[in-house]
Amino acid sequence: MIAIVIPSFPLPNGFAATAADLLLRLAPGYPDMQPDMWWFAPAIRRADGQVIAATELQEVHLGRTWQRWSRHLNPGQWRSGIDSLESYLALVRKELEAAARARAA
Repeated sequence: MIAIVIPSFPLPNGFAATAADLLLRLAPGYPDMQPDMWWFAPAIRRADGQVIAATELQEVHLGRTWQRWSRHLNPGQWRSGIDSLESYLALVRKELEAAARARAA
């Protein structure tokens, strides 16, 4: 497993913090195999205190505690030979924007 840490990854408006470290874990089959999930340290929270779905788990990687964002691509969404870390980071940004805008259930 390859671990990539992006320090001080910028967060959109709507979160209590402006940045957090982002961890991506790539399986040995990457780039043919899609990445799965991502992690933040410290854990990030919405500014209004609402819980972000599927982020409740904490895991230890690289000697640090990380908040797991359980997000998965749909079958066929990852295009081997076309998609890359750039497109995966675009998905992370899109999910962050959606989480910042989500209304309480």
